Amino acid sequence: MIRSVAALKTLLVGVIGHVDHGKTALVRALTGVETDRLKEERARGVSIVPGFALLTSGQGEIDLVDLPGHERFVRAMISGATGMRAVLLAVDAHEGIKPQTVEHLEIASLIGVRRGVLALTKADLATPETVAARAAEIAAAAARAGIEAGPVIATSTVTGDGLPELAAALSALLAETEPGRDDGFPYLPVDRVFSRPGFGTVVTGTLRRGPLAVGDTVEIAPGGRTATVRGLQIHGRAVERAEPGRRTAVALRGIDLDQIARGQALSLPGQLAPSPWLDVAITAAASLSDALAGGTACRLLFGTTEVEARLRLLDRDALEPGASTRAQLHLGEPVAVPAREPFVLRLDSPSVTVAGGRILDPASRRRRRHDPRVMADLAALAAGGPADAITVRLGQLGAAGAPLIDLARIAGVAPDRARQVLSEGGARAIGDRFVGAAAFEALRTGTLAALAHHHRDYPMEHGIALERLSRALALPEAVAGAVLRDLAAAGAVAQAAALWRRAEFDPARNESEAARRLEQVFRRAGLNPPDEAEAIGRDVRRREALTYLVGAGTVIRAVDRVQRRAVLFHREAVDSAKTRLIDAFPTARTAETGFLAREAGATLGISRKFSIPLLEHLDATGFTRRAGDRRVIVALETGRAGPDAGRRGAQDGASHS
Repeated sequence: MIRSVAALKTLLVGVIGHVDHGKTALVRALTGVETDRLKEERARGVSIVPGFALLTSGQGEIDLVDLPGHERFVRAMISGATGMRAVLLAVDAHEGIKPQTVEHLEIASLIGVRRGVLALTKADLATPETVAARAAEIAAAAARAGIEAGPVIATSTVTGDGLPELAAALSALLAETEPGRDDGFPYLPVDRVFSRPGFGTVVTGTLRRGPLAVGDTVEIAPGGRTATVRGLQIHGRAVERAEPGRRTAVALRGIDLDQIARGQALSLPGQLAPSPWLDVAITAAASLSDALAGGTACRLLFGTTEVEARLRLLDRDALEPGASTRAQLHLGEPVAVPAREPFVLRLDSPSVTVAGGRILDPASRRRRRHDPRVMADLAALAAGGPADAITVRLGQLGAAGAPLIDLARIAGVAPDRARQVLSEGGARAIGDRFVGAAAFEALRTGTLAALAHHHRDYPMEHGIALERLSRALALPEAVAGAVLRDLAAAGAVAQAAALWRRAEFDPARNESEAARRLEQVFRRAGLNPPDEAEAIGRDVRRREALTYLVGAGTVIRAVDRVQRRAVLFHREAVDSAKTRLIDAFPTARTAETGFLAREAGATLGISRKFSIPLLEHLDATGFTRRAGDRRVIVALETGRAGPDAGRRGAQDGASHS
């Protein structure tokens, strides 16, 4: 039967400790599940890969991950550990704390685990005095690792002593667990890949970050292949939806067995981007005998991925044991990992854990060392949540902004969650990018200043075109246009045709004597105006005056598109021409009764040099309409007749020009 377990309270607990200290037997006694599933494991009596078992209680369900304790299998232990939220530490009551006990505790601490349950195993083989001494030792070791735990519980899988108390302690741990963060997207590092008849390709792993449902499309990262979830199982139960924090088996449709492998992960399509550089918050292992030097070659382990890496310290040359900072990892090959994912660094020789922490920026680049701004930004990423990460990134990019998916990646959340954060933070969407509220306000201020500067330098111009303004501001036109529209909505700027100006700017106040004189030149010239060069010569003031007159609509620039030249007419001359054309061609309502360009020129007494651009202007403003070689007067065509119809049409046309 297919069902959902979404309503259950759950907790993933890593069972850690030295080899042969009874972890597997303890899990078997608690759950009845044999986690040593490999033939080699059963033969050797040690766990080689993580094993998984389900412990149920009245509080919900606990996923127990039996982690390998042998030094040779610490890498396998880490692959199961980076998803855990608490630990069950098992220590042999007779042998006490051993090297892998310390390393397991340190790994848990480095990846941020802070809660646990402490168990002494094989207590039936030790004296009460030894049990008491070992309990004090294990409590002290857990405290040094920063693990908060209750009293140490002495147990025996032979006599059954302590097992009810241990189950109760785990159940109490579950009851105190706050719901995990739901980042809105699934992230499942793949630890096993196999094929099952009737299911096809199946992968298993610990689901994190968000839910996964039957029918979802997932991407295999890195690699970019996509597949569809055809089935889900949790501890052998078929479910329609799996919640984060659960061990999950996923049957996939659309991908073959050889197209996915351990070390890859399932996630939301487009969510993870491969990168060879990671920014990280890092802490050196307290057990190190020497400082961890910058430039150290090591192995990066997160999820089920393992890759060569080189540590690049940004604010110092070496990291003292137990010290923390922000740094970079330069990888031997690109990895795809979400922000805030825990990681561990190990050396190959000697084989030892040297550091751990969390990913801050999963798609970084080489950064400058000893740069206060870089360190401040990384500190903000380390201390904050998704909203802080988005604020940091938008602050870095300023007016350039960033696509939504890039912001979702730095925040470690799904794009819809990132969009909500952006909306709440006042960011502005411009095309496919977002600009932060502070940067957008700076753009508003800069735009108003640029307009004021333009009005001061060109007091007779009615404004500035968007293209020209965007060049002055060194901004893309889309960005400058968005800022202008925002300012216009606030009443701070105004638009007249293609020109923008500050709302309080009135070019009429700056009309000069030169403008008045130039206007008279065009008024007297009527429909036979001078050429532009002849009218203004090399006089800068007369050019500014002409710009003002054109902007005010007093002088009309009519264009002959064929000859590619412009003619300047006074507005009164154009109005007069409209009236005369209506009077001369009162029946120009259709293509048959319309007039030719040469007939218009003869009526107005002007040559083609002036009649063609004038008629082009009348077409453009809707006074006339081309019908083949002839022109129809639109006012007559629409039936606005009467004794003064011609003159009213001319006046209406003038008002639009």
